Amino acid sequence: GAAERRLVAVTMADAEEKKEDAPKKETAKELMARAMKGVNVKEMPTVSGIEKKEDFAALAKTQIPEAELLAKNGELTKAMELLLALEKKCRLGLDIATLKTTVTSMVTICHDVGDWEKLNVVMAIISKRHQQSKHAVTAMVALATEWLEETPDKATKVALLTALLEVTDGKIYVEAERSVLTRKLAGIKEADGDIEGACACMLDVYVETFGALSKREKIDFILEQIRLTLAKKDWVRAYITAKKVNRKHLGEDDMQDLKLRFFGLLIEYHLQEKDAFELAQDYHSIYQTKCVLEDESAEPTGWRHNLKSCVTFLLMAKHSPGQSDMLHRLVLDDKLDRLDADLAPWKHMLTQFTTTEIVRYPLEDQEPLNGQLKMVGTEALWEHWQTMGHTRTTQHNLRVAAKYYKRIQTARLGNLLGLSTDEVEEHLSTLVGGGDLFAKIDRPAGIVSFQKPVTSEETLSDWASDVASLLTLVERTCHLINKENMIHKI
Repeated sequence: GAAERRLVAVTMADAEEKKEDAPKKETAKELMARAMKGVNVKEMPTVSGIEKKEDFAALAKTQIPEAELLAKNGELTKAMELLLALEKKCRLGLDIATLKTTVTSMVTICHDVGDWEKLNVVMAIISKRHQQSKHAVTAMVALATEWLEETPDKATKVALLTALLEVTDGKIYVEAERSVLTRKLAGIKEADGDIEGACACMLDVYVETFGALSKREKIDFILEQIRLTLAKKDWVRAYITAKKVNRKHLGEDDMQDLKLRFFGLLIEYHLQEKDAFELAQDYHSIYQTKCVLEDESAEPTGWRHNLKSCVTFLLMAKHSPGQSDMLHRLVLDDKLDRLDADLAPWKHMLTQFTTTEIVRYPLEDQEPLNGQLKMVGTEALWEHWQTMGHTRTTQHNLRVAAKYYKRIQTARLGNLLGLSTDEVEEHLSTLVGGGDLFAKIDRPAGIVSFQKPVTSEETLSDWASDVASLLTLVERTCHLINKENMIHKI
């Protein structure tokens, strides 16, 4: 035991000696102080934004005029090689001011000489240079964009636009310029009759992700996309593109013109889809626009035309909670309550379809309704809207009949609605199939039953409710009897 204790003591002593002999670790503060010893802090380079390491302004003043002289003498290639070498020095030396001057001088020389093809090549080379400054690219694109109207022919203009689009592709700092260039190229293609090319060009730009554009510029660009997709008759793509527009932004006062354009394009789409309820909502949105409400004329720009169109398509729409709610809201509109002979028929039609009464077809105000349909429903769809008007009136009448009758003879129902037996059965089948109405037709007996059969669970629930009501009445009666006994001390 004693020997073991001595061994442990010796081992611990050796460990302490080694710890003392080991070099002491320096702290971060001590290391920094030792590293900065003898260094003049004032002379150290600092990084604050873009700092110049070298100044090539003097060299540029001599080489740019020399390149201009070479270009005038027909040696444009040598001039570009000279300036490209200068551009490299400025770029690596972070001399941004001289770099911008050099780059703009290169494209200006190509423009002054009239070599548009060389201009496109030079712009591509400059934009692809390693660690190219965004300031240089932005200045170059802005300068070249100004020359679009100076091109000698359309082919040159298209080539310059294409080159500029390649330069701006994927660069966040020239998003606004790219959107303008894209619209110009699409306009040229559309003028040449290439609708598909113009549409593809516009849809290639996802302007909703651009941060450099304002809300107004984004919406304006998207509306142009929608217009071209409609012109191309790509209805699905038009619907998807229209979803990109935030309708809350359209409600702002400075967006009224864009709002009218947007819903005008939606009307064109929904006419193609024959969606009467959506058409009614489109016209109602236009009707609620401030500038439209201030226009008292009967022209398409005024509120009268848009209110009439809204009512027209609302009557053609399939019955639904949304359609019914909109009917009841419109019938309370203050503008329809005016003592105006022009609006009286529309107020009357809304009143008819919001009350549980059978409406005769043709309507009493069928003539103004047909006139408005011819104006806004397009001639190609005239027969469709006529059929739809008769169908919606008949369906309204069947819903009214279902409220007043449990069972009725098919012939009698046809007589009330002005329809044949076959037509009654056809319209009933449509409503029942759509889940809008419950009905059963006994064809041999010629009877229609609107009474929904009661299940055994519903019957038991009714009985339980009746028994509970009876027991409540008995209990209340006993309470009143006891009360009378107490009062009269019987």
